[in-house]
Amino acid sequence: MSRKPAPTGRRRRSPARRRVTRPQVMTLAALLVVASLVAGYLVLSRPDRTAPTASGTKGAKPTATWDGKVHVLGDGSTSYTGPQQGELKPVPLKPGEKPPQFVVFSWDGALEGSDHLFSHYREMAKEYNAHMTFFLTGIYLLPKSEKAQYHGPMHSPGDAAIDYATDDHIRSTLEQLRQAYDDGNEIGTHFNGHFCGPKGGGDWSVQQWKSEIDQFYDFVEHWKTNTGFKDIKPLPFDFKKEVTGGRAPCLEGQPNLLKAIKSYGWRYDASSPGDFQIWPARKDGIWDFPLQMLPYENGKYQGLSMDFNFLYNQSDGETHGDPAKYPEWQKTTVDSYVAGFNRVYYGSRAPLFIGNHFEDWNGGIYMKAIDQVVKDVCTKPGVKCVSFRELADWLDVQKPATLERLRSLDPAQAPDWSTVVK
Repeated sequence: MSRKPAPTGRRRRSPARRRVTRPQVMTLAALLVVASLVAGYLVLSRPDRTAPTASGTKGAKPTATWDGKVHVLGDGSTSYTGPQQGELKPVPLKPGEKPPQFVVFSWDGALEGSDHLFSHYREMAKEYNAHMTFFLTGIYLLPKSEKAQYHGPMHSPGDAAIDYATDDHIRSTLEQLRQAYDDGNEIGTHFNGHFCGPKGGGDWSVQQWKSEIDQFYDFVEHWKTNTGFKDIKPLPFDFKKEVTGGRAPCLEGQPNLLKAIKSYGWRYDASSPGDFQIWPARKDGIWDFPLQMLPYENGKYQGLSMDFNFLYNQSDGETHGDPAKYPEWQKTTVDSYVAGFNRVYYGSRAPLFIGNHFEDWNGGIYMKAIDQVVKDVCTKPGVKCVSFRELADWLDVQKPATLERLRSLDPAQAPDWSTVVK
């Protein structure tokens, strides 16, 4: 099938937008094409987290359970305020019970920029009783004036393939992170410099990935020192306890990344470049939550469940698409997401993973598509729109034999559940 060229980069509305070059986009586009060719086809409050373990805790020493007090951590950038409220409680399936239809909406590089998309989707999640996963880019909390602190593997100090956030956007992002956590959403990581292609994550060693992770923690745990924003309260969570997974830029480098994250106690990774709509399995002991192959154009081919895949297939590259075609492309996007949802909702009940960016590509049609999909699917009977961490919690309490039988189902296969859930 012929493809139109990938876009040259992201249109900027503010200094805090990504700067993606043609080689990076082409690298991702190649990934998406390869993945596309493969296809032919809780009640959920999270188990209580214990008291903080990060160094620098002020006040009482950490105990086995929360003492009801706020523990300010480190330089005051973060704190421990007890178990997160509102998360779904994982419950094992009963014999013969049909699994919930899980849907995970996740966002790469969570930033509250001038477009206010972070706040928009946080508020939408709250309105539709959904939780989402917001993957934060660490340097979005590091002022540009302090960029030399960042040493991206294989790159010079301060270098990044994306723009640093403005001071105003750092402030607004901090507020959204606070509210997102309070609403029960998950904060994960999109790492730091967004390097793709040569000298990107796919070329990094295990130790280099660990350096990238350590720097992520350093930036998010010391934003108060780095920004000088003494008037902002600490974030109400401990990153070392709350971050349990992430997504690598351009979906590159998962083999070494999986080896790196084990020592951090992470439980899942969402960096796989694509797989069928099947029930998840573990890779090296870590839950693998890949982007998925969804039916495009009434099933003519399969493509990844991410806005970038639609962008690659439908834009003209130089002008970010023909505006006259935006309504058609938005409908195609919605139809593909809904077709993928329906295939499993009425079939195997495998979780649906949708990954997007806070961007206005092609006139914002992918954002409008997500708005419609959230409204349509999160309100259906039996559907639970959850975060990746909540899904990992649920999978952890199921019988291994049940999960194996679930994984044997084709996406559209609607079984006799008494033969699968025993």
